[in-house]
Amino acid sequence: MAAALMSVLDISIVNVALSDIRASFGTPLDQIAWVSTGYMMANVVVIPMTGWLQRRFGYRKYFTFSIILFTVASVLCGLSWNLPSLVAFRILQGMGGGAIIPTSQAILFARYPREEHGMAGALFGLGAVTGPLLGPTVGGLLIEAASWHWIFLINVPVGLFAAYMAWRYIEQPHFEPSMEKVDRNGIALLAVGMACLQYVLEEGNREDWFDSRLITLLAVIAGIALVTFVVHELETPSPVVDLRVFANRSYSAATGVNFLVGTALFSGSFLFSLFCGSVMRYEALDIGLIFLKGSAIQILLMPLIGKFGGKVDGRFLIGFGILGMSFSLWTNGHLATRVDEITLITPVFIRACSLGFIFVPLSVMALSNLRPEQRGNASGLFNLTRELGGSIGTAWMSSALSRSTQANVTAITSHVDVYGQVAQEQVSQMTGAMAARGVLNPTGAAYGLLGQRINAQALVRAFNTNFLILAVLFVCALVLVAMLQKADPTVKVEGAH
Repeated sequence: MAAALMSVLDISIVNVALSDIRASFGTPLDQIAWVSTGYMMANVVVIPMTGWLQRRFGYRKYFTFSIILFTVASVLCGLSWNLPSLVAFRILQGMGGGAIIPTSQAILFARYPREEHGMAGALFGLGAVTGPLLGPTVGGLLIEAASWHWIFLINVPVGLFAAYMAWRYIEQPHFEPSMEKVDRNGIALLAVGMACLQYVLEEGNREDWFDSRLITLLAVIAGIALVTFVVHELETPSPVVDLRVFANRSYSAATGVNFLVGTALFSGSFLFSLFCGSVMRYEALDIGLIFLKGSAIQILLMPLIGKFGGKVDGRFLIGFGILGMSFSLWTNGHLATRVDEITLITPVFIRACSLGFIFVPLSVMALSNLRPEQRGNASGLFNLTRELGGSIGTAWMSSALSRSTQANVTAITSHVDVYGQVAQEQVSQMTGAMAARGVLNPTGAAYGLLGQRINAQALVRAFNTNFLILAVLFVCALVLVAMLQKADPTVKVEGAH
């Protein structure tokens, strides 16, 4: 739980510091995103390989090493001297961070008996949800009190504590390292395919997608590498990622739901943060406080669902959560240019409550009924789908927001008659206000202000449209919920303590 808190806190805390890092290094705006992109590229390569690495080295060694690698890389990030060094250390950090949550989940489901999986998953989830809650606020405070370097150095005490606890208390009696042949071709195809795909998703919108030769080339490479990887993994006797786990219907359905959760959660948070910053003109710390106030309920809700959720069919809990989260996105789809704080917090609160009903039973239903030797691999793929859903959703919403805004500007402008009575009255009022302020060209300034109002209205309409699209998309996850199989209460987990 401590390791999970550290890894997810780091993702959200860095986003707050990007402007300060850019100012410190004198980095162009279009390059600073590599601080996040480098981490995510390493992350998505390592996550699917965690099952194989667990079988090769065991939970104790692999988990402790991953935490130490993440902690050492955090120190190096805090000491970095320019952008290339920071990106290199972030890639190293991502290699350690990618293993933490999948390995944590595999350990939990191996150590706890079947009837305690819900509570174990809920308590572990506290660490995973507290990170995004605290990240923006803690990051803002650290930068204000000291400097951006401390957003990385803060990981050191948590990492050392987690590594010590893991090495001392994680036991895996009778563990024998897997001696299966190393799937070098599979590792190479996975690394190339996932790294290229993540780059395309992160940088595509900034490079105008397929108008860029580099994006087109990397998209083709990613497609060929990943298709070849799937065929290779299904044919090789010792795959680095066992895709045969998708033969389990409940796991496949849960993974599909998890993908849509990632799409709705990450892209919805991206749109909401952008709305607060670009329309409401909130500072990063103020946006973080909005998320904190709206989402703090998860800290109380998740243990309760873990304790009492086992008495209710998990499919009903997940379905209820999906409806609630869709409603929160639908609520976001009716924002205006001026809203109060309560109006902003309400959909965040609804979404936080709904996610509590989804996360705990979904991971339990996905992993509990798999064989113990399958769980490490399955947990990695399960987490990867959420990350991919978030990357694809964020890239999609970023591009769609730009296109929708332009279309709305054209639509609104076509209905504005500059010489009409309403427009002339507004221009006259604004001209008088500008003249009173001593503006040299009050008429020109008034028309400029009218254009700003049109652009602002177009932007709000674009945000609302995209939120509603996400709401409709996420409701479709109910189809996959119907495919989930109720967990068998008689299933016992080998090695449970």
